[in-house]
Amino acid sequence: MIIGVDVGTSVTKASLLDRDGSALVTHSMRSTLQRLPGGRVEQDLEEVVDSVIRVVREVAATAEQVGGLVEALAITGQGDGLWLRDHQGQQVGPAISWLDARASGLLDRWAESGVQRQVHALTGSGMFPGSAGPLLAHLAEHAPERLARAAVAGYCVDAIVQRFTGEITVDASDASLPFLDVPTRSYSQEALRACGVAEYRRLLAEPAPPNKLFALDGRSAKELGLPAGLPVSAGPFDLPACAFGAGVSDVGDGSLVIGTTLGCQVLRDEVDIDPHGEVAGMWLATPLPQRYLRVMPAMVGTANLDWVLNVVGSHVDQLETLLDNSKPGAGGVSALSFLSSSGERAPFVEPHARGQFTGLSLETTQADLVRAMCEAVAYAARHNLESAGLTGAVSACGGGARSAAWSQIFADVLGRPLHVPHEEGVGARGAAMTAWDSLGEPVDREQWAAARRTVVPHPSAVEFYERGYREYLLSIDRARPLWGASSRRGAEET
Repeated sequence: MIIGVDVGTSVTKASLLDRDGSALVTHSMRSTLQRLPGGRVEQDLEEVVDSVIRVVREVAATAEQVGGLVEALAITGQGDGLWLRDHQGQQVGPAISWLDARASGLLDRWAESGVQRQVHALTGSGMFPGSAGPLLAHLAEHAPERLARAAVAGYCVDAIVQRFTGEITVDASDASLPFLDVPTRSYSQEALRACGVAEYRRLLAEPAPPNKLFALDGRSAKELGLPAGLPVSAGPFDLPACAFGAGVSDVGDGSLVIGTTLGCQVLRDEVDIDPHGEVAGMWLATPLPQRYLRVMPAMVGTANLDWVLNVVGSHVDQLETLLDNSKPGAGGVSALSFLSSSGERAPFVEPHARGQFTGLSLETTQADLVRAMCEAVAYAARHNLESAGLTGAVSACGGGARSAAWSQIFADVLGRPLHVPHEEGVGARGAAMTAWDSLGEPVDREQWAAARRTVVPHPSAVEFYERGYREYLLSIDRARPLWGASSRRGAEET
């Protein structure tokens, strides 16, 4: 068995996984996301590490009780952001979340000066405020002393791995955005120079080669209740881990992660960068040879639902009833789901993108508002998956996929069957799958992929939502000038 750990944005989960992909036990623990003035969103590395220790220790105790042999500790987790540490793995200031918006103004300047497009042409990455490029440049301008004290500028997964093994490393999937030439797995000096951070190349760890394993050190082994020297697998981070854990296997297959973020990705066999295309999304290296993920991760997924449920005074337990009480089209109400304070990052980058409802009337019900937002998120998923090159099957996971009614909306909007794994800890499964590959004991991927339910689209709804999707795209075009005007007013007021 393997203990798979998924260090999410606000919840850390650990599962004891058998070779058939089933979780014998899962423990979870929440961690704190600090939302501060100026669009700052931060986390305390110590709290995150403690959450991992607690859930792994509980799972390890269960493994001991059932007499199971733990072969490895497999770690995945949130990507992007900036987790600065020293040589001992101690944080140099709070970890900056991928949700952070402090670099929005800098990104505006980069968009105007051409830096955004230049980096995109070099690496295929469309930077957003919470990605490493603008965050490094922002700190270089406003807090250079933090960068001077740091030994590594990495991410969540490698921060955990450093604390448990003493190794400074990074998985190639995490390193991909925005400085990595993905096919060669080497950093682009031109991209670093374009962002004005070439002098901080020293902070970027070399990507670990595929199938690299690390060893759990003695101190961490005692804290975790595991044997010293246990193999530790680091990555890929949560988006690619979810793709493989959900059953993506063939080129053209898509994965939809309906979680805090709306992760949309498609497996490809070559990196195809269009220097004149939309500056958005990213190309990710994967553990598989000659396989890459074209990723279009919208900023907000289930948080849109949480927000609208709170507005109408309902709870997620009432979602099925609410969706049943409003027909497709939500009584004429439509929405845009760009509720993140840092705007949108895929399939376009717009730091000032904001959500909206249109078509409201005195007859609009609570159920209509909820359905309109759920439909908007499904339209966003289609927009992103098609932009990523979807041609094959679609797997879905995350909290939103647990809803039968919302899953049906996704299938109807996509016009494709939606395959949802029975096991909910898909990220941990993907990390464990990678760990078994690294141990030289690959699992039966077809068996893992078969353990799922399939949501079949309704033909009449597919036809209806096809028209709705075209109107959704027009709504974005109509909203763009409003976003620009709003950003200009905000700049004048400050």
